[in-house]
Amino acid sequence: MEKISKKKLILNGLFVENPLFVMLLGTCPSLATTTSIESALGMGILFLLVLICSNVLISLCRKIIPDDIRIPSFIVIIATFVTIVKLLTEAFLPELYSTLGVFISLIVVNCIVLGRAEAFASKNNVVDSLLDGIGMGLGFTMALLIIAFFRELIGTGGFTIGKVFTFIPEMEWLPLKDYAISFFVMPGGAFLVLGIILAIMAAYKNSKEAFKKSVLKAEKEKAKLQAQAQNSPDNGGNK
Repeated sequence: MEKISKKKLILNGLFVENPLFVMLLGTCPSLATTTSIESALGMGILFLLVLICSNVLISLCRKIIPDDIRIPSFIVIIATFVTIVKLLTEAFLPELYSTLGVFISLIVVNCIVLGRAEAFASKNNVVDSLLDGIGMGLGFTMALLIIAFFRELIGTGGFTIGKVFTFIPEMEWLPLKDYAISFFVMPGGAFLVLGIILAIMAAYKNSKEAFKKSVLKAEKEKAKLQAQAQNSPDNGGNK
């Protein structure tokens, strides 16, 4: 397998293979837990912890897990960390636990976590698997926060902190409250925001590719004209 630099392992999950915006994985929890910045951040942190821990342990055990029980073993490892995270959240952050609800437990079957275990952690060393987990986890968290930013801003007219993370003072900033569109904090609003973001990304990618093609075409035309000029009679091309 081609060796990937440490920096690229992290940036890969953030941008090149972003789990949500590029690979379109984990859309269900993404749409359900992004009604506010706080809930999105909470989901992202829990997901990051589970992904990092499961990647590391699976990488450590990759040589002793038989191939015929590989997937069930991965699921057991992931479920163990999800249970630990769930119990800790319920004990120390009950508001976050009640806000995320069943979606904490559903991290067990999240295709991103199992996919990275199968595609990367089971084939690479511990350090690389750790960095891959960090990159993919941060990429997923970043995607959640972007969606939540627009949903909460448009849906409520601003932002509120302290409702989920109760260890900080509750504060509200609602400058656009009178213009809020509550549809955006509903399930339909989540689909709309995600669709707009994906459309913008696709348009940017297409324009970038079109620009590259136009530059390449211009270079080919220039090279052709230069070749014709060199072979012209005035330049001694005909002998």
